[in-house]
Amino acid sequence: METTNRTYSRNMEDEYQKFIRRMNPPRVVIDNESCKNATIIQVDSANKHGILLEVVQVLTDLNFIVTKAYISSDGGWFMDVFNVTDQEGNKIRDQGILDYIQKVLGSDTSFTNSIGVTSSTDRTVIELTGSDRPGLLSEVCAVLTHLKCNVLNAEVWTHNTRAAFIVQVTDNESGSAVSDPERLTTIKQMLSYILEGSNKAREAKTSVVSHGVVHTERRLHQMMLADRDYERGSGDGGDGDTRRPEVNVVNWYDKDCSVVSIRCKDRPKLLFDTICTLTDMEYIVFHGHVDAEGPEAYQEYCIRHVDGSPVKSEAERERMIQCIEAAIERRVSEGLKLELCTTDRVGLLSDVTRIFRENSLTVTRAEVATRGGKAINTFYVRDASGYSVDSKIIESIRKEIGQTMLKVKNNPQDSNTSPQESPTRFLFGGLFKSKSFVNFGLVRSYS
Repeated sequence: METTNRTYSRNMEDEYQKFIRRMNPPRVVIDNESCKNATIIQVDSANKHGILLEVVQVLTDLNFIVTKAYISSDGGWFMDVFNVTDQEGNKIRDQGILDYIQKVLGSDTSFTNSIGVTSSTDRTVIELTGSDRPGLLSEVCAVLTHLKCNVLNAEVWTHNTRAAFIVQVTDNESGSAVSDPERLTTIKQMLSYILEGSNKAREAKTSVVSHGVVHTERRLHQMMLADRDYERGSGDGGDGDTRRPEVNVVNWYDKDCSVVSIRCKDRPKLLFDTICTLTDMEYIVFHGHVDAEGPEAYQEYCIRHVDGSPVKSEAERERMIQCIEAAIERRVSEGLKLELCTTDRVGLLSDVTRIFRENSLTVTRAEVATRGGKAINTFYVRDASGYSVDSKIIESIRKEIGQTMLKVKNNPQDSNTSPQESPTRFLFGGLFKSKSFVNFGLVRSYS
């Protein structure tokens, strides 16, 4: 009887929150006049856990750069103010985009139902986590091709010896989702064999989701967090010589909360990555300030756990620091950046990744998409031995892929390439090219 009463109370509370939200839909104010170099977006709404992430997710999926932010959510009300620009640092002037922001952020339904998510009803979504190793992506793609699956979209992250994949596939013949239970079991089993690798201490995980809605980048964060990629052994030094983020957590006893401060090199999507991790660790940000107008970003948040408590122990504090550092580092890819835009065909990704493997290149991060019959792929690769990629390898790959399809964008030995380049910017830029191409450039990407 007691359990029934508790359930009833929770249901009543949920219905009350829905009622409050319907009576007080989010109010969105967009101001292009008050700030000289940014568009100001203010969102006021009834408060709920995760609403900050939903707003940040919308801005991030529109490829906006957040230069400043002020966050406040006392009691039942939430207010956020963001200074944003486009990828080139300009104000958002396109009226269609401004109307879209009003429509999405001003909706009385969940923001994430409107943008940034992928419906999987016409495709099968496969999630994989396991130990990273050279040639892993190539092996996964080869198995999917063997099983007569066509890869439509994929995103791969690697960090601290771990790898996470989200792959969307269709059946080669029908072009629809793979729905046969026996075939799905076979796909899961064969991919599990591939992912087991040599690290028996950390379990590989494979799941096949035929239906539902996925926000790929948030899901990758969740997968790597669950996989404990933030844990570092005594020999783990992180990704190359990349400067580690400065993360501090202290308790503010007078206010019964904890203060998280983050200082690191700025890059697109940084705000999303940190807010995503705090939310998934079940912390609520009720005050915050973000300043990212220079090359370095500073973020400060007053937080409490969802149970209302501040950080309770040194172990909890250390774990939070490690998780935030990992969230920031997952997108930082050093190495050779490759962009491929060509006519899509079954087995294309398998062939391309096989060429990388045969030329001793390992993929550290990848974004794969198909749009309008075009394959639009971005890869970050390193030499499997840890050395700089040899220019002879580039020439070998050019010959194999085809001279007319390959273009060397930057000198591979040039380390002065801007670290602010966004793979998303180039990813969509490829949509407007009339020729198929692959661009190569040695960069450190913070996108």
